[in-house]
Amino acid sequence: MKTPYLVCYDISDERRLTRLFNYMKDMGIHLQYSVFYCVLDWDELVNLKMEISRIIKDEEDDVRIYPLQKDSLVARLGCGDRIPDNVQIFL
Repeated sequence: MKTPYLVCYDISDERRLTRLFNYMKDMGIHLQYSVFYCVLDWDELVNLKMEISRIIKDEEDDVRIYPLQKDSLVARLGCGDRIPDNVQIFL
């Protein structure tokens, strides 16, 4: 069963930031500068956490993975849609 997640990060080193950003582009939808929306099953989540652990330095970087409820309402304020055109999300 797939679950939606928000992955948010604050990476102190530009090289690690670039590596993590490039990895996350393949895993989800880039919503904001350091925020991605991912829909993952359990194995994909485990692999995501392992790969992020390889990229970051625990003592310098901060990564948060927030599970979202499938039926929850998401409020967006400001400049509109954050999901690119022609992208469909199936839950």
